[in-house]
Amino acid sequence: MNIAALLAGLAALLLAPSPAQAWGFYAHGKTAEIAEANVSPQVRAKIRRLLRSEKALGTPECPLRTLQDAAVWPDCVRREGWRWGYTAAWHYRTAPICQAFNPRANCAGGNCVTAQILRAHRILADESLPDAVRLEALAFMVHFAGDVHMPLHSGDNEDRGGNDREADYGIKPGLNLHSIWDGPLAERAISDPADPVVRRYTPAERAELGGGTPDDWGRESWETARSFVYPTAFDTDAPCDGELPNKTALSQEDIIRGVPIAKRRVQQAGLRIADLLESAFAPGPLKIEERRR
Repeated sequence: MNIAALLAGLAALLLAPSPAQAWGFYAHGKTAEIAEANVSPQVRAKIRRLLRSEKALGTPECPLRTLQDAAVWPDCVRREGWRWGYTAAWHYRTAPICQAFNPRANCAGGNCVTAQILRAHRILADESLPDAVRLEALAFMVHFAGDVHMPLHSGDNEDRGGNDREADYGIKPGLNLHSIWDGPLAERAISDPADPVVRRYTPAERAELGGGTPDDWGRESWETARSFVYPTAFDTDAPCDGELPNKTALSQEDIIRGVPIAKRRVQQAGLRIADLLESAFAPGPLKIEERRR
């Protein structure tokens, strides 16, 4: 390949549109805001200190100056596929809704969202590592803990988590099932000013919404996909009986029913991120894989 062709190929790669943003910047940002509102002042101070090492990451097009930036940074850097393409498989761990859930499948070499949450948590907790290394881990942990709560990052029906199922969102055509749960449905669920998701939660609320391990969170998302997302989208109580059509539409009634489910997943993600941060920054942090409800 000559130099001109090589440069042209690199330019095309850099200018290519970025992958679909998991849970959208808005929903991911809200999980970070929930987490920040529910961690201790000591943890907020430690996060601010790590954020000062941002320049060492060498990602000027993808800022990492706040916890909200951290929540979307892993999606942003994926635009540079030549540098960050190896992280693509870290954003999900889909499991067939028509088979028994297996938390150990589809994660060869730790290349899945649940394994990467644990890895990032361990790195973040290790104070012997450079701040920039820990800051990168912070961003991955916060983002992936959000990803695993989106139902179609865990549930799949031979359609890449709904990406291959064209779906209308009310009167808006041309989306797919995955993008609906990533974007407009999640955004509607967390945009009610009368019931804000970003606030300090009570101990009782945190006990009810939090807890568990990344495998537990993935199982919850898979169960939501199996029992609600696919049945509702295709108007069937048995999404595994026969082949589903490649195109569907969510009615206004479907959307209204989905809103509280999407809202709960965002709230759970935010509070569980808060727990991850507290345990990572605590003296002698408890390994997250050992934690239970």
